[in-house]
Amino acid sequence: MYIIKVKGKAKIPDYIQLRDEEFVLIAYFRADRPLKDLHRYGLENKETALAAVIEGLAFGKLQKLEI
Repeated sequence: MYIIKVKGKAKIPDYIQLRDEEFVLIAYFRADRPLKDLHRYGLENKETALAAVIEGLAFGKLQKLEI
């Protein structure tokens, strides 16, 4: 699974994209919202680890998600 942080402009907030191994979009959510429904993506009980990854993620850099 891959993760990318997309920079918002003006009134559009920053977003996080989760993509599968073939780079198909599987999740798209606001970076500033609490993480929920992570069980849909196989990330249950990894909220704090994912939040830490998101915090340290640079905008526009695709990164393999390993948590």
